[in-house]
Amino acid sequence: MLQSFQRPSHRKLALGKDRFQDEARFLRLWLERPLAIGAVMPSSKALARTMASYVDPRIPGPVVELGPGTGPVTDALIRRGVAQDRLILVEFNPEFCQLLKRRFPKATIIQGDAYDLAETLSGILQEPAAATVSSLPLFTKPMDHRLELLEAAQAVMHPEAPFIQFTYAVVPPIPARSGSHRARGSNRVWRNLPPARVWVYNKVKNA
Repeated sequence: MLQSFQRPSHRKLALGKDRFQDEARFLRLWLERPLAIGAVMPSSKALARTMASYVDPRIPGPVVELGPGTGPVTDALIRRGVAQDRLILVEFNPEFCQLLKRRFPKATIIQGDAYDLAETLSGILQEPAAATVSSLPLFTKPMDHRLELLEAAQAVMHPEAPFIQFTYAVVPPIPARSGSHRARGSNRVWRNLPPARVWVYNKVKNA
C-alpha cells in the first residue's frame, strides 16, 4: 500500500537548524556568563507569543526590546504586526548583536547596557515608545535596580504603555503593586523550558 507523505521543506530544515544553533549558542554563553545571560535556552515560541500578545501594533511609536538574545521575541513581535523598522533592540552581548543584525536588518540594534536605559537610548528615540519588552534576568539584580529599570522604561514610553517582563519564578520580579505602578500576570506558560510567566506593568495615572 502506498502511503503519502510530505518531505520537510528546506525552510523548515533551516529553521530547525537555526533553533539548534541558537540553543547551543545560548548554552555556551550561559556557561561563560550565567548571571548576564540568565537563561540556558532561548524563549520558546509559546512564551514569545505570549509576550508579544501584550503589545498593540496599532499604537504608534517604537517598541523597545531589552535583552533580545537570538530574537525569538523579536520574531513574535513582527508576526504580531509590529513593523521591523519600529523595533529598537538593546543587547549587551556583541555576538547576539551581530546575529540580530543579520536576522532583522531593518531594526535598530544597540549594543549597550539596558540597566542604563536613559544613556543607552540617548538620541535614539524621536517619540515616546509604544511598549518595552524585556527578557532580562531581573532576579540577578537587587530590587532597587529593577525598580530603576522600570522607571527608566516608563520615562521613555507614553503614559499608557506596558512594560512586559517574563520570569521563571513563582513571584513577580518587581512587586505587582506600588504607588507608582500596577501589574498583571499571565497564566504559566508550560510549553517553555523551564515554565515561565509574563508580567505586564503599567504606570499608575497621576503617580
